Amino acid sequence: MDTQTLLYNFTAFFIIIDPVGTAAIFAVMTHGQTNHQRRSMALRATLLASVILFVFAFIGEPLLTALGIGLPAFRVAGGVLLFLLAVDMVFARQSGLRSVTDTEDREAVRREDITVFPLAFPLIAGPGAMTSVVLLMGEAAGRPLPTAGVLGVLGAVLLLLLILLLVATRVLRVLGQTGANVISRLLGVLLAALAVQFIFDGLAEALRL
Repeated sequence: MDTQTLLYNFTAFFIIIDPVGTAAIFAVMTHGQTNHQRRSMALRATLLASVILFVFAFIGEPLLTALGIGLPAFRVAGGVLLFLLAVDMVFARQSGLRSVTDTEDREAVRREDITVFPLAFPLIAGPGAMTSVVLLMGEAAGRPLPTAGVLGVLGAVLLLLLILLLVATRVLRVLGQTGANVISRLLGVLLAALAVQFIFDGLAEALRL
């Protein structure tokens, strides 16, 4: 597996999971919590999200096959979904792809423990992340080294996310909400290009069938 592919996979996961933006949201939502409570929530949420994504990496494609959905169709649908997420990131707005409804948001604010909802899902292991892990595992096509590369890169991004969650208050203090939005916009442009590539790949593969 070449370095370019590893970098491609890392970029895809980093953009979609968005450790910087997630850390900023986490800092705001845990305002008033003790350091111990923040560390506990960060550790448990990252572990739970990791389990969801790694399990989905292995059952995602078989599940699609059982439902009669081909990988080319899923590439196109996933590309469209990721493009919509990219638009939200570029315009620094929230949608249901990686956020919660107003009712869910009010529920989250009242919760003392946000480990499962909304931190693990949908902020970390949301539809975009689950779609991406299936698409990248599909590109690995069951080959041992590429598959290990996808899983290893996913683990590295989740580890980076955990580190940023543990220092989330400092991240927000340094960047501010505006700084976090600027980074999100830049990553959104890259995600838009990645989404279009997924669509092109899906269409090309469908035309060859």
